[in-house]
Order: sequence, then structure tokens, then C-alpha cells
Amino acid sequence: MDDCVIRASNLEKWFGEGEARTQAVKDANFEAHYGEMLYIVGPSGSGKTTLLSMISGILKPNGGQVTIEGRDLWAMTDDELADLRLNKLGFVFQDYHLFPRLSTVENVAIPLILKKMEWNQALRLALEYLQIVGLKDRAELQPVNLSGGEQQRVAIARAIVGQPDILIFDEPTASLDGDTGRKIVEFVKTNILNEKRCIIIVTHDSRIYEYADRIMKMEDGKITGLENNHLNEK
Repeated sequence: MDDCVIRASNLEKWFGEGEARTQAVKDANFEAHYGEMLYIVGPSGSGKTTLLSMISGILKPNGGQVTIEGRDLWAMTDDELADLRLNKLGFVFQDYHLFPRLSTVENVAIPLILKKMEWNQALRLALEYLQIVGLKDRAELQPVNLSGGEQQRVAIARAIVGQPDILIFDEPTASLDGDTGRKIVEFVKTNILNEKRCIIIVTHDSRIYEYADRIMKMEDGKITGLENNHLNEK
């Protein structure tokens, strides 16, 4: 069985036209596999987030192809894309995107509610996932009463509660101190990654490089390297 879950072929993305046109991603080719934690790294403005947006069905490329489990992502209908984002992909954003007026457990339950799960059942399952990330005792608190690391763990619980095959983290440690950031990524590596899940992390934080299985480097919109991570002793 092919363990390739995402394949990007000759991806191109630009913004603007004529003399104002800016090439954000240039001829990008790579694969992401089940069972691995793949980092996309590079300086600000190197095209990391644009590439991430194209492979996750958020931003349509100007050229090239993205396939997920062999299906052409950008040949899907809007409904198919929405279904893929709801059921196949889980996102953890840099700024957490928690709803401030909802409790922790209600925030985690949101993807289940979107899947039409009954409210009490969704809360019960959300509570189980809060226990996985060590925050069951924070279930009734609002995000303002949580630390940055706790909010990140709530975001992780929300991302995994629907059992997605692909988890995407955009700068997960940017708002955290070094020690907390390392603990969060180590937790994800140890407890969330498995042979049926692919985790992609966009980061410029070299403090967490050791947890990657492979590191893909970007600069000026181009992939400049893709290699196994020798810092990661498996």
C-alpha cells in the first residue's frame, strides 16, 4: 500500500499581474507520507504558508497539481472540498482561533457539531479528547483563563477530535516560550502521530527541529532541500 497521502507536482502561485506580479511559490514538488512528521521551514516570506494553503484546499494554485490519496484536490467540487477539510484535515493555527465566549470543552466540540453530532454526545467525546491532552480539569474554563500552552493543547484537541488523517500546524510555537513550545511538539510527536496519520508543521523555530522526521526547506518561493532529519533519533 502506498503511504503517500499528499503529492504536490509543479505547484505555482503568484499574486498580482504585470509588473506588480509576485511569485510566491515556484515549481514546488514533494510528497508527504503517513506516519511522518514533516516540517516546512524557511524565513518569513519564503512561501511556506502559501504552499500550506495550496495543499490544504484553501488557496488555489495558478499551476501544478495537488493530490490527496490520489485524488486531484483542485478538481473537487466546493462541497467535496468542504467535506475533505471537515473530515480528512485538522488545523492548528498560530493564534489558536478559540472562541472566547465558549468553554474549553465547547471549543473542542465544534467540529463534531459541524458533523451534526448530538450536542451532549459531542461534549462527552470532547471531554475525552481534553483528557488526552491533559486538560480535562480545565473543561469549563474559557480560553482567557488558560495559559498559552494550555490554549495550544485545546486547539490540538479540537483538531484531532474528528480523527483526521492529516494534521497541519502553522507556526505552532510562535506564541510560546521555548520550553513550552518544545513540550507541545514533543507531546504531538509522542501521543498524536501514528502510522495512519501525517503531520505537517510550518515553522521557522529551530528549537523544535529535532522532532521532525523530514525537513523541507524553502527560500524565495522555491523548495531548496528535502531531507531526513538526522537530529531525530528514531
